[in-house]
Amino acid sequence: MIVLAVVAGTLGACGGSRGGTVDFYSSLPLSGASAARARAIVNGAKLALAQARGRAGQFTVRYVSLDDSTGQAGTWDPGRTAANARTAARDPKAVYYIGEYDSGASEISIPILNRAGVPQVSPANTYVGLTTSEPGSLPGEPTKYYPTHKRTYLRIVPRDTIQAAALVELMHSDGCAKVALANYGDTYGRGLARLSALEALGLGVTIVSDTGIDTTAANYRSYAQRIKAQGVDCFMFAGTTSRPAVKLVTDVNATIPTARIYGGDGICERAFTDPARHGIPARIAPLFKCTLPVYGLADDPGGKRFLSAYRAAYGDSHPDPYAIYGYEAMKLGLDTVAGLGSNGNDKAAVLAALFATNRNSVLGAYEFDPNGDTTLSDYGVYTVANGLPTFSSAIQ
Repeated sequence: MIVLAVVAGTLGACGGSRGGTVDFYSSLPLSGASAARARAIVNGAKLALAQARGRAGQFTVRYVSLDDSTGQAGTWDPGRTAANARTAARDPKAVYYIGEYDSGASEISIPILNRAGVPQVSPANTYVGLTTSEPGSLPGEPTKYYPTHKRTYLRIVPRDTIQAAALVELMHSDGCAKVALANYGDTYGRGLARLSALEALGLGVTIVSDTGIDTTAANYRSYAQRIKAQGVDCFMFAGTTSRPAVKLVTDVNATIPTARIYGGDGICERAFTDPARHGIPARIAPLFKCTLPVYGLADDPGGKRFLSAYRAAYGDSHPDPYAIYGYEAMKLGLDTVAGLGSNGNDKAAVLAALFATNRNSVLGAYEFDPNGDTTLSDYGVYTVANGLPTFSSAIQ
């Protein structure tokens, strides 16, 4: 657990203790395959807090960064996620919770935080069933996540209904005729694959198979042979970065060397694309494209300002693009609490204000709908250059 508390007395003229302290939490996988991205999100949040000099209006902010992963699992862990949510739920000063990174983890934390009335904002979840009953969701979703029947969860990234449409449009524009989909059967991957198959129906892109892959398999050569026999010219993996994901894509490429390869935001990160970080081999890079809900950070004024500040704080000129979502998630919370004046320590007031959000941010202008979904809707297409996902074009 990382605790970042700003002591009021160290803040000079801005420091006082007028409103006391409020607690902000984040819950992210700080070890395992997604650790680099999660740490970038935390760094973005820390940057926003530092710029605010540790305050939100009248209140000093204590930021507690929690890890929802375990070294043994190599990814998020259900028990850790539940424990993190309970920690925030039991804290009478908790007014804001940033998380989760994985949509499956939010299935666990949302009900816990909902019962406690703690506002939750995800910087990364895209699974539709967390907020809507749109195609791609499962029976009982999203109602089962909100035992109080009141929404307490919001997200600042566009949901997978939008990402799937972007991916299928990208594959269609690239001339894909027959596409094989694969996922690990997890919440995020299963939903994104299902939505992509639905989107393909209207664009003349044939989905020849949608396969749940065994993460414990020694290799995926037999799977690659099966989809080769189906005549695929494109392959899409709907999942998150892991050693099996890299092996799967590598085996598909070895068997079908000319097939284009696609992925969503779950693998659109350096841990997947950089051979030096045990990512895919360099020979696959020219064939690979992925989507992220952010354009190139250096290509718009808000992104440029963020990059400059991030570079000054951490010496990193090429942070994971999700760092800006950590920054905005924290800044949204700080601005919301500050705007409530003396009521900034009232989590119910914070929640109501979040749903009334209408803001201009480093991500652009956005609001939230009654489901908690952002009105942001753009996705960027990324290719690979020198091992890094690199912004190529916008797709809307």
